[in-house]
Amino acid sequence: HLVCRPSLIKMHLKCRNTDVPYLNSSVKRVLVPDDKVPWSTEWPSYTPVEHTDSNIHGKPWADINDLSLMRFNSVDGNVNRKSHNVDYSFDGKGRPLNPMGRTGMSGRGILGRWGPNHAADPIVSRTKEGRLQFVAIKRTDTGEWAIPGGMVDPGEEVSATLKREFGEEALGGKSADMDKVWKNGKRVYAGYVDDPRNTDNAWMETVVSNFHDDEGVMDDVKLEAGDDAASVRWVDVQSNEPLYASHKSFIDLLKSSINA
Repeated sequence: HLVCRPSLIKMHLKCRNTDVPYLNSSVKRVLVPDDKVPWSTEWPSYTPVEHTDSNIHGKPWADINDLSLMRFNSVDGNVNRKSHNVDYSFDGKGRPLNPMGRTGMSGRGILGRWGPNHAADPIVSRTKEGRLQFVAIKRTDTGEWAIPGGMVDPGEEVSATLKREFGEEALGGKSADMDKVWKNGKRVYAGYVDDPRNTDNAWMETVVSNFHDDEGVMDDVKLEAGDDAASVRWVDVQSNEPLYASHKSFIDLLKSSINA
């Protein structure tokens, strides 16, 4: 059964791209037409390509393959297996089913968890010379600009993840006096992400919070790209820079939030 709550994503697209191989592989997805995306649509001949990257096996942040030991749709020890949007269903092998439908690939891809993989994305913003801007990093894997977020560690509070990831990705791991910025946090989204890593059995979800600097604190903070980023800078929300995954939708929410 599916117990649904609202999602920003109406139909995922980036995790159905058949033009390029899946990240870090030569594997390509099976084409899923728009009308065949929902699980409620009968498609007896659907045979997705199976792919779980061998490099994730044995990693401390990755699940083992024995699904019988996992408590899905709940907090399983210190691992949150609940979705922000649904109580998800399962396939014939007992694996969680992507609540947004088919992706053309089963398994986990390069994601660590079966089911939802939780991230946190801090949008640090400011208004400079009449222009709304946000801090963005350039991803090394896709070359797209992105909000400097990352995965929530087991047992970690999302509020801590937001600060930690910004420090690692946009400040080069260095500390900065941003207390006045962090106190202005406002959640703008929590839910499914249309991410190129998603599969039929594993998918990304995130909490997006906006920290708007209305006191000029960030003018004295030096941005420095972390190890996982090619570069970092302030980006105008009106620019046409290509943004990663669902991040354009998140920036649209930022604009609505600031204007409100």
